[in-house]
Amino acid sequence: MATLEIKNLHASVAEEGGEEILHGVNLEVNSGEIHALMGPNGSGKSTTAKIIAGHPAYEVTDGEVLLRIEEDEFEGVDIDDDQLTWNLLELEPNERAALGIFLGFQYPAEIEGVTMVNFLRTALNAKLEEREELFEGEDGDDEAEEAGYDTSPMEGNVDDGEVGVAEFQGILQEKMEILDMDEKFAHRYLNAGFSGGEKKQNEVLQAAILEPSIAVLDEIDSGLDIDRLQDVSDGINALRDEQGTGILQITHYQRVLDYVEPDHVHVMLDGKIAKSGDASLAEELEDKGYDWVREEVYETA
Repeated sequence: MATLEIKNLHASVAEEGGEEILHGVNLEVNSGEIHALMGPNGSGKSTTAKIIAGHPAYEVTDGEVLLRIEEDEFEGVDIDDDQLTWNLLELEPNERAALGIFLGFQYPAEIEGVTMVNFLRTALNAKLEEREELFEGEDGDDEAEEAGYDTSPMEGNVDDGEVGVAEFQGILQEKMEILDMDEKFAHRYLNAGFSGGEKKQNEVLQAAILEPSIAVLDEIDSGLDIDRLQDVSDGINALRDEQGTGILQITHYQRVLDYVEPDHVHVMLDGKIAKSGDASLAEELEDKGYDWVREEVYETA
């Protein structure tokens, strides 16, 4: 069980005189919950997602982003009492990932020459190595430290890392069965030649392999036809139902929420959470748009 808690978050574009985008965001997401974050373009939804993950394009000027975990959060990892709460703003993106934060991209990158299976195993081993360093303070040998994240998935011993090739094949097969995906998918180059729907399915597969406590999915439903939307939605539900992942789903549209029913819906306006409710709020937004929320907020301000 983990909890992501965003408290009074203010943030600007990270440049001199950069515009402030977030004006006091407050939000809490627990493992096993699905939260939908909705709002018009420019309201701060994607900025919030990127700040959670540690994107350098934004500067946090006030507030906190905390991750609270339990002693048995990670199998085989001993967690001390003083390691149960982490301020993500003090950590690098790879450290946040090691603690169980995942960001699914709206526009995933294409990488020719790197197969999905190699990329996924490299990512899993990097996460496990970083987690060990965070909780046990072990830096590994000098050679590994020097290589760091510059090591290519196409170079080196194919069985390097905590999870070897044979073990990973079993993990991959299990996850792809849960997500109802064709195994041939994993042997293609990373997103190269993928359709928009396949790229979004790949993001869900990455989350299934990495088993995050909290997955932030930034408009993962955009550009999908109805069949791919169903496939991606089934994958998101599996993350919650099979792995207990907490989902923060950023979306413009009600349609994905017909397949991924949220426990909580939040409306973001002008860099703040303006209104929260249950799944019925998303249906109301579909019928009325956002103007009525804005009017309601300013009338009571």
